[in-house]
Amino acid sequence: MTPREVLALLREKEVRAIDLRFMDFPGLWKHFTVPAEMITEETFEEGIGFDGSGLRGWQKINESDMLVVPQPETLFLDPFARETTLGILCNIQDPSTREDYSKDPRNVARKSVNYMKSTGLADTAQFGPSLEFFVFDDVKYDQTSHSAFYYVDSNEAVWNTGRDEKPNLGYKIPKGQGYFPCTPADSMNDLRTEMMLAMGGIGMTVESHHHEKASGGQCAIDIRYSDLVAMADNVLKYKYVVKNVARRHGKTATFMPKPLFDEFGSGMHIHSSLWKNGTNLFAGSGYSGLSDAARYAIGGILKHARALCAITNPTTNSYKRLVPGFEAPTSLAYSQRNRSAAIRIPVYSSRPRSKRIEYRLPDGAANPYLAFAAMLMAMLDGMRNKIDPGEPLDKDIYDLQPEELKDVPSTPATLDDALVALEKDHEFLLHGGVFTEDVIETWVRYKRTEEVSAVRMRPHPYEFALYYDS
Repeated sequence: MTPREVLALLREKEVRAIDLRFMDFPGLWKHFTVPAEMITEETFEEGIGFDGSGLRGWQKINESDMLVVPQPETLFLDPFARETTLGILCNIQDPSTREDYSKDPRNVARKSVNYMKSTGLADTAQFGPSLEFFVFDDVKYDQTSHSAFYYVDSNEAVWNTGRDEKPNLGYKIPKGQGYFPCTPADSMNDLRTEMMLAMGGIGMTVESHHHEKASGGQCAIDIRYSDLVAMADNVLKYKYVVKNVARRHGKTATFMPKPLFDEFGSGMHIHSSLWKNGTNLFAGSGYSGLSDAARYAIGGILKHARALCAITNPTTNSYKRLVPGFEAPTSLAYSQRNRSAAIRIPVYSSRPRSKRIEYRLPDGAANPYLAFAAMLMAMLDGMRNKIDPGEPLDKDIYDLQPEELKDVPSTPATLDDALVALEKDHEFLLHGGVFTEDVIETWVRYKRTEEVSAVRMRPHPYEFALYYDS
C-alpha cells in the first residue's frame, strides 16, 4: 500500500486517530497517537519526532531526539480503540543522519534478511512461531524491602476443585491434562475464538486454537507462517490481541514462560525454512526428508544455541521452564517428531513445501525481531561453514541415562549463564552489520543489571521456608 492509498483509506474508514507503534529494546510494544489529519504523504518519508531517552536501552538524555517512520504495509484498524484508529508499525531513524537506528529491533530483523540475500544462500526466510500463553482470572504480586509475594488464580484450575463457588460445578482441568479437552472443561474456547477472529480481522491468518497442557488457563493459537519481518510484526499483533481480548472479559493474559510451579510452561516454538527462487532449500532426501542445507542450518543453531538463549529465552523466569519433565528441551539435539529435542523435524506432510525445522527452546517473552534475526544468523552460519549437527537423537531424552547424555550439550541453567555464552559467542551475529557490538553490549548490560542482579539481590519467599529456622 502506498502513502496515497493510506490517506484514501483514512477518508474511506473515517479514521479519527493514527496509533504509531514500535518496539523498545527489551521487547515491549510502545506507541503514541496523533490525529488522523496530522498524517500526510510526506509523513511516510520524513517521519515524526519523539523523545527516545525514556525507552529502555535506547538514547541518552542528551541524544534523545528520534524519528518514527510509518510503514504503510503494516497498517491495521485497531479493534480495541473506542474511536476509529489506524495502527501503523514504524521504523526508527536518527534525525541527524536519517540512518536506521541500530538498536531498533525491527531494523535488526530487516538487516538480517538483507544479509541473507547478500550471501546468495537464500532469498526468503519463512518463520511460523507457535505461541503459548496463560489466561488468569486474578493476579497479584508485590516486592518491598520487607515482603514479597505473587498470587495467580484461574477459575478452571485444579487447585479450585474444593472452592465454594455457590455452586462449584467441578469442571476443573486436572494437573497436566489440559491438552484438547472439550467444553465445559475447556472454559477458554469462546475467548480464544474471539481472539482468533480479532486476529483475522487485522490481517493475520489463524490456523487453529486449543487449550494447552497445563491446568489454570494455558492456551495456544497457531498462525500461518510468513516472511521473517512480517511474522515478527504479527507476533506483536498476536500478543496485543490476546491481552486486550482477555482484558475485555475481565481476565488477564501473560506470555511469561513459567508462571506456575510444577506445571507446563509456555514456549514459542519457531518453525522455519529458507527458500531460494521459490524452492524450499530444506527439502531433500536425507534424514527425515531434509537437505544438506537444512542439516547445516541445524548445525548452526545447535552450535550457537547457548548464546542464542540469551536472546530467545531472555528472562530469569525462562530457565524455570527449561527443566526436564514438562516437554521443554534441556538437551541440544535434533530429532524427527520428538518434542524433547531442542530441534524437531515435523512430519505432518511429505510435501517439499512443508519441510521445515522447529526450534523448541524459545519462549514468548522474547523480542521476536531479535529472536528471529539471531536464529536466521545461526542458520546462515551453519550453511556457510557446513556445520555438521551430528547424529539425530531419536529417543525420549528425559528417559536417557546419564552416560547416554554425557556428550550431548545442555541448555544454560540460568539467564546469566546464557549471557556469558553470548559474550563468548556472538561473532556470527555481527556479519553484515546485522547485530553490532553496541547492541550486544547494551543487551548484556541491561539484562545483567536490570534483571539478573535485581532478582539475585532479593530474598525469595521459598528461602524463608528453607532457611528461616537456620
